[in-house]
Amino acid sequence: MLRWFTAGESHGPQLTVIMEGVPAGLELSSVLIRRDLARRQGGHGRGGRQQIETDQARLVGGVRGGVTLGSPVALVLENRDHVNWTAEMSPEKEGFEPQPISRLRPGHADLAGAIKYGHDDVRNILERSSARETASRVAAGAVARALLDRLGVRVFSFTQSIGSVDLGYGTVDPLKLSEELIEASPVRCPDPALSESMVAAIDAAGDRGDTVGGTFRVIATGLPIGLGSHVHWDRKLDARLAMAIMSINAVKGIEFGAGFEGASRPGSAFHDEIDFQDGHYRHLSNRAGGLTGGTTNGEPIDLRVALKPISTMKKPMQSVDLRTHEKVQAHYERSDVCVVPAAGVIGESMVALTLADAFLEKFGGDSVAELQRNLRSYLAAIDA
Repeated sequence: MLRWFTAGESHGPQLTVIMEGVPAGLELSSVLIRRDLARRQGGHGRGGRQQIETDQARLVGGVRGGVTLGSPVALVLENRDHVNWTAEMSPEKEGFEPQPISRLRPGHADLAGAIKYGHDDVRNILERSSARETASRVAAGAVARALLDRLGVRVFSFTQSIGSVDLGYGTVDPLKLSEELIEASPVRCPDPALSESMVAAIDAAGDRGDTVGGTFRVIATGLPIGLGSHVHWDRKLDARLAMAIMSINAVKGIEFGAGFEGASRPGSAFHDEIDFQDGHYRHLSNRAGGLTGGTTNGEPIDLRVALKPISTMKKPMQSVDLRTHEKVQAHYERSDVCVVPAAGVIGESMVALTLADAFLEKFGGDSVAELQRNLRSYLAAIDA
């Protein structure tokens, strides 16, 4: 299957990605990956780090002449800001001059991580738990997206809400949204009027020294019936997608289709009726979000993700010093006011990686051509 790992710290020399299982014959380029990395860095409410870094992913393994070989794909994202942190983040003992942090930040991994790993310097935790790590996920997701594109699958996202400004479920048809419309908004919301209100909500939070969260939707189209499985808990595709999404920094909830709103409906007003037209099964609605019994049902995957407000604030909250146990104000590390628009891009990447793995699991293939052939054979069989 598709396995991938990331390594590196927020202010370390670089982020590294290793991907095993990418089939041979897939066209890849740093330019293709750069597109998604740029979208992750955008969005109204981002902080100063995005002006320092211009993320680029260098292909350093598994690719020759712009085409994958079938061997592990390796990518490197250099941290340009590392030059300002060499003494603090040196991997070697020589030249290492740390300035320990002991003021814990509410909402971060600081306390739990320091206790778990026995550290008294919180930087040992915050460097890896930083959302900077998600840049490597987006780079890996761009590889998965390139594979899914060859299989006729599209994955995209948009901002559903920021603070109390909410587009609402069912107010737009996601299948009619264009990427151009979404990306034209500074908050990646397809409604221009609500987009302005979201920008205002972010600015108001920033003026208070506060932060604001929200929700985003991820949609995947072009999926066949049968990805995932109902036979074991860890093969259910909705469970795998939920785990992937919940691993993103600051995510606190996920729903598929009508989700929590649908829980208040009677069954007759929730379940998607089945039809058969032009040789294909289809559903007359998609309140299940494209998955039934842990398996794709032929409709688009539609999931909504809740993102808490960023934990680091210019106006810090009360906390405790890890070493002295005295009451203090939380440590402030440069941060954003709102990351919901960027988080949607990260969500796309995690969905793309999970779906690419599900395709390889079901259809196999050491090359893209073999994978496509197996998919075509399956589709011909179920449409017969």
